[in-house]
Amino acid sequence: MIRLVIAEDHNALIDGISSFLQYEDDIRLIGFANDGKALCELVKKKRPDVVITDIRMPIMDGIEATQQILKFDPALKVIVLTMFDQDEAVRQMLNAGACGYILKNSGLENLLHAIRTVYAGGHYYDPGVRVPEIIDKPKSKGLLTQRQIEILKLVALGKTNQEIADQLFIGKATVETHRKNMIRILNLKGAGELLRYAIESKYNF
Repeated sequence: MIRLVIAEDHNALIDGISSFLQYEDDIRLIGFANDGKALCELVKKKRPDVVITDIRMPIMDGIEATQQILKFDPALKVIVLTMFDQDEAVRQMLNAGACGYILKNSGLENLLHAIRTVYAGGHYYDPGVRVPEIIDKPKSKGLLTQRQIEILKLVALGKTNQEIADQLFIGKATVETHRKNMIRILNLKGAGELLRYAIESKYNF
């Protein structure tokens, strides 16, 4: 029996998937969440085999949620179900550890096939997306996480929080939190010093 959890902020989509899967004897939907933080809590409580998650969600985006739940349970299988078909979105989710990527305009039959494929240890990618040939290895530098380094590079370019959020497919609040954490970690006095630090450091990794 495949124990399934869905993270999606549109309940109508959850209801549609649930109705579609109810006649599948080998799959059981054991819970759903409407934001990334709730997904992390649900995974710890329910211990599913497969998670279906969107990228853009409230409180915590799907990229960070995927990283966190896979730290908790590395054997967990994550499938992305999203409207984003951009190469950067695909790359970031695969780097986070997802083993399936499906567009929301695909048929539910594809989703069903993806669930069974990843559960069996395989990978499933929507025919409508281009899978990067090279997936980055997680890396870090100093005290900053890879995500913080990515944001710092964009800060150096003068990007606003909203522009950074749009480019990295994460929430604006998530960017704001990372910037506050970087100011604290780097022992800076505020946003102005963070910008100056980013420009001076250039962070050429």
